[in-house]
Amino acid sequence: MHHLIAQTLDLKPSQVAAALELLDDGNTVPFIARYRKEATGSLDEEQLRAIQAEAARLRALDARRETVLKTIAAQGKLTPELEKKIRAAATLTELEDLYQPYKPKRRTRAALARKRGLQPLADLILRQARPAESLEALAQPYLSEEVPDAEAAWAGARDIVAETISDHAEVRQRARQKALEWALLQAEKISGADDPRKVYADYYEFEARVNRLRPHQILALNRGEREGILRLHVDIAERDWRDAIQRHFRPDPGSPLRGQLQEAIEEAAKRLLLPAIARDVRRALTDGAENHAIRVFADNLRALLLQPPLSEHTVLGLDPGFRTGCKAAVVDPTGKVLDTGVIYVGRDDRRAFAALHRWVQTHGVTLIAIGNGTASRETERLVAAFLKTLEGNAPRYLIVNEAGASVYSASPLARAELPDLDVSLRGAVSIARRVLDPLAELVKIPPQSIGVGMYQHDVDQKALAEALHAVVESVVNGVGVDLNTASPALLTYVSGIGPKLAEKIVAYRDEHGPFRERAALMDVPGLGPKAFQQSAGFLRIRDGANPLDASAIHPESYPIAERLLSLAGISPHTPPQERAAPLDALRQRYSLPDLADELGCGLPTLADIFRQLLRPGRDPREDVPPPILRSDVLSMDDLQPGMALKGTVRNVVDFGAFVDIGVKRDGLLHRSQIPRGTRLRVGQVIAVTIAQVDRDRGRISLGWGGE
Repeated sequence: MHHLIAQTLDLKPSQVAAALELLDDGNTVPFIARYRKEATGSLDEEQLRAIQAEAARLRALDARRETVLKTIAAQGKLTPELEKKIRAAATLTELEDLYQPYKPKRRTRAALARKRGLQPLADLILRQARPAESLEALAQPYLSEEVPDAEAAWAGARDIVAETISDHAEVRQRARQKALEWALLQAEKISGADDPRKVYADYYEFEARVNRLRPHQILALNRGEREGILRLHVDIAERDWRDAIQRHFRPDPGSPLRGQLQEAIEEAAKRLLLPAIARDVRRALTDGAENHAIRVFADNLRALLLQPPLSEHTVLGLDPGFRTGCKAAVVDPTGKVLDTGVIYVGRDDRRAFAALHRWVQTHGVTLIAIGNGTASRETERLVAAFLKTLEGNAPRYLIVNEAGASVYSASPLARAELPDLDVSLRGAVSIARRVLDPLAELVKIPPQSIGVGMYQHDVDQKALAEALHAVVESVVNGVGVDLNTASPALLTYVSGIGPKLAEKIVAYRDEHGPFRERAALMDVPGLGPKAFQQSAGFLRIRDGANPLDASAIHPESYPIAERLLSLAGISPHTPPQERAAPLDALRQRYSLPDLADELGCGLPTLADIFRQLLRPGRDPREDVPPPILRSDVLSMDDLQPGMALKGTVRNVVDFGAFVDIGVKRDGLLHRSQIPRGTRLRVGQVIAVTIAQVDRDRGRISLGWGGE
């Protein structure tokens, strides 16, 4: 298997074999990618997950292959040639094509004709025999109560031939191949269907080659069909399906049975083959579009989770609303709730200003976070007006993606964390905490509820959940987790832990106090050697007994790190800022390969240890530019074509990116405006220009202004 996967993924067989062995032994992808580089040749997480997925596909294919072989063998129809083809099938589709003629079927017309003894007549048609007898005479031996005349006999025989043609593996493969390249997908509005907002207007009269459809079009068409607004049809050109059939079933001009075969071909195509191929085409299009949408969502989620934390702020979180008011919560730099309340936007600005002033002055608020939901911009205008009344070093504000805040508010986790707060106020706390540490807060929310995807409710939910879980797991372990402050939600995603162990770790911490060293994890009930091995390197202990516990160096490599420090004339207790010169001097005395030999470790591990000794537990989010902090607000009326602004990318989709430029609506930066080769990510701050403003429809078109 590893040779096949290596060929598919363009990797070395030895790398794949090592990765599979580690995965099958229960090691997690983050652990293998970080701490088993020597074994895998430094495969990264993406490559390891690709190996994992391909191995799962091949194992499922092999399991299905064995089922097919047993089923055909039980029928007494498994020939050596057929078995060879089945064992060589590289995809599930190819395997199912080979199995199709032998698959137990429901009561079909062909099955009924076979039961009536008409198979010999069908064989004559298939052979394009040249008998001397007339068709009437040939049919006579097969007449019965159920087959009253020759016409009925030949009709039944044609049913058998039609099914034989439709079930032929090579006919299906070629027809499908042609259809996936040349077929047209047509859409029309169903007469009388209600589409009041004209959501699907672009598809009321639509036709496109299937290989030119974009993923978002496919998903939109599928949704329109599902909602009963659109009718879809796959049009496969006659030349394509006829060519596929006549390569194997060609009428013989010299046979009196050529007309029977021609009729059977027409029947096979229209009743059996074309509907099946159309379903295959739709399935292939949908699978491709869903996989693309899941990748887009995963990429956007990764970027959102990697937004830099704005620590050291006291934050006032505002969850906007009209009818029930704007919920407010003040949290300190650790996320502790200091105060809560409600203000009403647009009713009594003086009373709202008084409440805002009290929170800012009493708690020393340095940053205001406003959720981007209903009434967001009205709240922003209120905050901007309030900030103008302050003197001196006034707070700034920013708009925060509040997706999922209401889901968190009503969750058991929120009830456990904020038992004394009303559910409506918990959302404001979540918004405030998202500023302090986006990752720590967003992991408390089901990834599907974080609105940075495209058609996320239309795709395979199991595949989406698996992909998003992998992203959160990757980010959490890439950043590292403070063992003494992490919530159960955050610990759940640490390599080797999971929900139950996360709860046990927090319960142990609550009972015994903060962990002083990583080794103390082994005292947590239920946390054994395997879980410790998988998780320890991703857990940080600040100011603990062993300074190495604050780094990403795995405990299994502590002897190497300590010996390395000793060779440099320093110790683990030497402050990181004082390690650079001695370690650099050591590098001057030894080449890395010689040093690796001296320490008995691999080059990748040695390089990682060097990096961690110089910058223990470095947070990759430090490399990401911080979000835009504002003190004033723009309106649609302020925008003029050509105006240059800074904006924050809120969502990246197939057709471009939605950018928050500080007005009520996000602007659309169409993909045609994005320079070739430029990949935008959620949270990225970019320069844009105003291209067009449609005030009636509330739409803003943006041009590229650079990063």
